[in-house]
Amino acid sequence: MSANEARPLKRQKANAKVPLIGTHNGTFHCDEALAVFLLRQLSAYKNSNLLRSRDPAKLEECDIVVDVGAVYDPERFRFDHHQREFSENFGYGFVTKLSSAGLIYKHFGKQIIAERFSYSVQDPIVEVLYLKLYKDFIEAIDGVDNGVNQYPTDVKPLYKNNTDLSRRVGYLNPAWNEKVDVEGVDTRFEKASLLTGTEFLDRLDYYAKAWSPARKLVEEAFSGRTEIHASGKIILFEQFAPWKEHLFDLEEDQSLSPADKPYYVIYPDEIAGSWRVQAVPVAPGSFDSRKALPEKWRGLRDEKLSEVTGIRGCLFVHASGFIGGNRTKEGAIELAIKALTAT
Repeated sequence: MSANEARPLKRQKANAKVPLIGTHNGTFHCDEALAVFLLRQLSAYKNSNLLRSRDPAKLEECDIVVDVGAVYDPERFRFDHHQREFSENFGYGFVTKLSSAGLIYKHFGKQIIAERFSYSVQDPIVEVLYLKLYKDFIEAIDGVDNGVNQYPTDVKPLYKNNTDLSRRVGYLNPAWNEKVDVEGVDTRFEKASLLTGTEFLDRLDYYAKAWSPARKLVEEAFSGRTEIHASGKIILFEQFAPWKEHLFDLEEDQSLSPADKPYYVIYPDEIAGSWRVQAVPVAPGSFDSRKALPEKWRGLRDEKLSEVTGIRGCLFVHASGFIGGNRTKEGAIELAIKALTAT
């Protein structure tokens, strides 16, 4: 079994009535707060107790230990990342060194996802969600905890952003001049763990219930694009779904050459009851299009646009040429086909 596959959790102490998770005491951080929450999403640790200590003898009694102990040994359920020789990353092409959050997610993330939605761990959607959550949520926590710069250090930011999850967890620690007893700090840790976990589950639920269904729609439309036009340059969605991220991912997965990439996406405007033709941007987040709608159409509306294009039912073409509209699906398809050969 590979290191990335979820391994069934089991109690190491046969005489332990309630599983015990161990982590360090004192100032807490986002990574171990989330690691503890993630473990508690598993049926084996759902009702676990938590020990916050740096005493090796006490930690030895724990069923699993995260972020303390200077040992990374999955077979012994020890998941620390602070030792000098530690260099583990998530795999799959990611290079960011793991924190305790990343370690727990790497080993048990698939099991967490499968249990939440009653999937089989082998279900392909589990791996899709597993990778998406790491890329868009966990990796940033790993990077912040390990001091990995997100940008080159010679770039001066134009403003401060102190609202990320790691900072919000940090703010829950007592201030330097605030008197809080051990029990009070432990209570704050539980609050931090709930904060990180709530955001994790919100993201997971969104990806499973909204992002993943959109991906399926895009995959289906992408695979059928030559049925709309032999060039494969036009993609038709029978219902609207967020498509840009998925389209770029599919193009990358299939190693599409620039010459084979789609130019236009057609989808219904469910509010207006009409149809849209949108030019695919050159890159995610770009305002430049691979092939904008023709310049002579831009800024025109209604009958004037229909007259210039020779297509009935036209509604508008944006002044930049990135999007246009027609009253019918057939009219939108005709617009896209004419735009392919227009100069």
